[in-house]
Amino acid sequence: MSQTIEERLYTIRYKADDKSHLIITDHNVCENCRDKPCNHFCPSDVYLWHDVERMTSVAYENCIECGTCRLACPYYNIEWVYPKGGYGITYRYG
Repeated sequence: MSQTIEERLYTIRYKADDKSHLIITDHNVCENCRDKPCNHFCPSDVYLWHDVERMTSVAYENCIECGTCRLACPYYNIEWVYPKGGYGITYRYG
């Protein structure tokens, strides 16, 4: 039986900083991006496009620090850095 993303995310712990380690460099780039791939490539659903506000929200608290976003954005519009010391992901099993 396959687990959902939410069930898999439950196996990790994340101590979120009050400042995001994921930054969209230019929101105008996102507005003009036709396919919005960041809504699909992130395995923990960090990025979400909002049609009404015409912007992408970043739920950095869900980030599993895989680095996919810094490589998969075709415009290199996402700045990704490691969370500062004491913050970030902790794996529960292993």
